[in-house]
Amino acid sequence: MPGEGTRPRVRQAGRPGRDGGLHEETPEQETDSGGGGRPAAPAEGGHRRGGPKRHGKKGKRRVLRWVASVTALLIIGGAGAGYLYIEHLNGNLKKADLTLGDKKMADHKANAAGQTPMNILLIGSDARDSKENQKLGGAKDTFGAPPLADVQMLLHLSADRSNMSVISMPRDTMLKIPKCTDPETKHVYPATTGLEMTNETLGRGGPGCTVATWYELTGITIDHFMMIDFSGVVSMADAIGGVPVCVKSNVYSHTSTGKGSGLKLEKGTTKIKGKQALQWLRTRYGFEDGTDLGRTHAQHMYMNSMVRELREGTKLTDPGKLMSLAEAATDALTVDKGDNGLGSVNKLYDLAEELKKVPTKRITMTTMPNVYGTGTLKERVLPKPGDADQLFQMVRDDVPLDGKASKRKAPAAKKPTASPAEIPVTVRNGTRTDIDYPVKGRASAVKELLTGKGFTQTAIDTQNTEAAKQTRVLFPSVDMEGNAQAVAKALGIPLSAVKKSTDVSGITLTVGADWREDGDYHAPAAKEKTPDSARALNGDDKTACMDIQPGFGW
Repeated sequence: MPGEGTRPRVRQAGRPGRDGGLHEETPEQETDSGGGGRPAAPAEGGHRRGGPKRHGKKGKRRVLRWVASVTALLIIGGAGAGYLYIEHLNGNLKKADLTLGDKKMADHKANAAGQTPMNILLIGSDARDSKENQKLGGAKDTFGAPPLADVQMLLHLSADRSNMSVISMPRDTMLKIPKCTDPETKHVYPATTGLEMTNETLGRGGPGCTVATWYELTGITIDHFMMIDFSGVVSMADAIGGVPVCVKSNVYSHTSTGKGSGLKLEKGTTKIKGKQALQWLRTRYGFEDGTDLGRTHAQHMYMNSMVRELREGTKLTDPGKLMSLAEAATDALTVDKGDNGLGSVNKLYDLAEELKKVPTKRITMTTMPNVYGTGTLKERVLPKPGDADQLFQMVRDDVPLDGKASKRKAPAAKKPTASPAEIPVTVRNGTRTDIDYPVKGRASAVKELLTGKGFTQTAIDTQNTEAAKQTRVLFPSVDMEGNAQAVAKALGIPLSAVKKSTDVSGITLTVGADWREDGDYHAPAAKEKTPDSARALNGDDKTACMDIQPGFGW
């Protein structure tokens, strides 16, 4: 990661105040919830975006058997009780809209085997809107205030279910937030004109705004989100029975001015749970260089260790412990709602089954490559040019982040149903970036290219010039896929950039910021190596141990 050995050790001056100013944090004001909590649940392997397949009678019996073991129904008795308990757990789940942004996410592109990847945004909320959360810390003036998305991790499950990748975004990341509409109040939060901290997204209508911001930044289609709060982290850690973590020397996260999470551990490995687990996930002062980047690395270690604990199953044979875990998980989670969402125990169970297919040695935790800002942003971070885009592209293209050979199958090619002269195409200029104006005449230039290749029914859309990081060919219905692919092939655009989207009424080519120059499109090849700056951590690494910041020993 940039700064490992070269980055100056800069401590946070404090979190941004609700009024936009900076305020010092007290021990209770360390705001990361550790909401990377347990990724609860995907859908049937390789299904298209839109949620799990529905169960038949056999599938329902399988789920009931699982719930029976969770609730010790052999004692309570009866499948009827199992059904009632499922409904009880379903009632525990809180639900919200998947995205609150105006930009519709494109569908995943299936590979030759008909498999599609799955992306889930894990959000840790610092909400202090309940007695349970308030008991776990926080200044009283933040009680009931808009929550912050202090932990954000994108979990990518490969199309063939052979590997899993996680990208964490530091909460101190500065970026532009898109327009979001609160689904309850209908209040519209306009797109920011300047850079804001990513954790502010949650207060702009809910987790759906955090999802919209990720999509705007990365271009990665997000299928689901799962959000957890302070008390949820504690209850789930207790239900699991504790998670082993390691520090290279004694650590006490506490400063002379009263800052820090309060975590106090002896050198070596300790199994932590309850409030101590929350302290670990929130600790910044005392880990590595005292910044949010060290905290993110500690969260990765915790999640990997938790997954290994769950996989070993030593704590999951007792029906009582299983019931506690089911209660803790469903009560702590807010998930995306709707027919395609994760708003039921059945769908969470399906997701868990999909996640279980990936061996821990193929799980890779990474941090979004970043650089420190300058001036007023010197203690905040920005996506690192080149490296961050490379990491995002690898996930978009379903390239494993663990460096192992990809088992990806090429996207399925379909025959066009018409000749080029019979295929209408609309071209948009999306070459604008955060720092560059759109390139004048790009849509006209690409129209000329298409016309020269026989697509004589090409027109320009001058009304829609939304910025696009990548060039895309979108089509609204399956019957147009072959024709859309023909457009892409004519210009050298990869089939992975051809996607179905209800956001267009016909075949639409958006010229992105990756095609600002004249001539045919030259797709930047997805590199098969994760940038060193992403600081990859393998899920099977039991030797991982946190470096301790000088001055925080005891």
